[in-house]
Amino acid sequence: MDHSIDTAVPASGEQYVLRDGGYVAHIASIGASVRGLTHEGRDLIVPFDADEVRPVYRGAMLAPWPNRVVGGSYAWAGEAQQLPLNEVARSHALHGLVAWSRFAPVAQTESEVTLVAVIEPQQGYPYRVKVVVHFAVTEAGLSTQVSATNVGGGRAPFGVAPHPYLVAGEGLVDDWRLELPADVVMTVTEDRLIPVGLVPVHEGAFDFRAARPIADTFIDHAFTGLSRTDGRATVRLTTPAGAGVGMSWGAECGWVQVHTADNPVLPASHRAGLAVEPMTCPPDAFNSGTDLITLDAGESTTAEWVIFAI
Repeated sequence: MDHSIDTAVPASGEQYVLRDGGYVAHIASIGASVRGLTHEGRDLIVPFDADEVRPVYRGAMLAPWPNRVVGGSYAWAGEAQQLPLNEVARSHALHGLVAWSRFAPVAQTESEVTLVAVIEPQQGYPYRVKVVVHFAVTEAGLSTQVSATNVGGGRAPFGVAPHPYLVAGEGLVDDWRLELPADVVMTVTEDRLIPVGLVPVHEGAFDFRAARPIADTFIDHAFTGLSRTDGRATVRLTTPAGAGVGMSWGAECGWVQVHTADNPVLPASHRAGLAVEPMTCPPDAFNSGTDLITLDAGESTTAEWVIFAI
């Protein structure tokens, strides 16, 4: 019996390269991560190397919850649950459970790949949920569709989001213009980013409904009240010359987290890209219940988004 371990696999897992329409996407199996995305050779996201441990959730899939569960604790089906705390400085459970899971391939062509992983019952989340992620590159950009199915018993709480850091062009976030079609922003505490309430964007510094420079604005907030065209919300990030990157998604994602990637202790990452995370639910939805998906045994849910060049 062969008990050897394949040490030749890169740190980010097996690699899948998808090409079509001038786009090239690099997908890594750990976390079903989008490791890189270019159009005609231009970066649309902040990339990382295949043999690099993925930095700061860059490009990862976030499930069965996006963002934070405050204190890692919540109650579900009459039982108290406690998740491990992986955002130690703020004492929260951050970004779900599959970000470090190794997804297995189901099907692959030159322009598409489907990956699957199973969330096994564990401390704080005693449910079995299969997560299937389908990536496809076309002339319209990189599309991602994620489906989740409760393959165990009981009723499982669920939410999902991606975590790309979008890049408009040369320079930093400060140099780019943001168009964010959101009427409402969630306010949070300054120290632990705990949700406080919802306010109209025009009451503060977060009104980007008309494209304008980000400049030195710090953003690490969830937005809702999204305006849509043909059922889709679209964020656009552009240079002063008008080139850039966009991201759109359907009605299943009623929220979007936006973060200016302020990280002065890592100068190479500091404000190098804008995190745009369409979410099916807001931060701490396991406690608030807001837009939280409930998966009964055998039940499925889907969400999708597209990243494209401008």
